[in-house]
Order: sequence, then structure tokens, then C-alpha cells
Amino acid sequence: MEKKVSSGRLCEIGYDAKSRTLEVRLDDGSALEYSNVGSDLWRRFSTSGSAWSFYRDNIEEEFAARRVSGKAKASGNPLDELFGKP
Repeated sequence: MEKKVSSGRLCEIGYDAKSRTLEVRLDDGSALEYSNVGSDLWRRFSTSGSAWSFYRDNIEEEFAARRVSGKAKASGNPLDELFGKP
């Protein structure tokens, strides 16, 4: 099941009940996968009035993410990209 959302950095959320896997797609194009997510948590997340806040409080802080697509984090000093250093 997939659902388009527009909340904070979230663009799309999806859930596979058989594998108990939650996937979120962020506005930078990256996708993160969370394992062992119960269907009740998915139901509350997908119907939340503030999906971004729910995600931050109940998923991001409670489950380990696995990046499944998108840009990998840059190595080195994270400020280099901000200030235009190669």
C-alpha cells in the first residue's frame, strides 16, 4: 500500500503488511525502509493529521532505517557542501 503525502519532508509512505515493512520517501528523493513495523502503527501513521510529526516521534526515533534509494550522505565535513567547497 502506498500513499502520497505532503507533510514536512515526506512525499510518499508505504507499507507491506506481509513483511511488516514501512517505506518513506523524502523530498530529496531518498527512500528509507523500516522493518518490524506493526500494522497498527502504520494505520495511525497513514491517517495522522500531521504525518511528519508522527514520523519523527514514533518511527524515526524508534526504528533503525535502511536507505533503499537516493543520495548517500557525503563524506568529509558536511559544511563543505553548504559553503561550496569541493
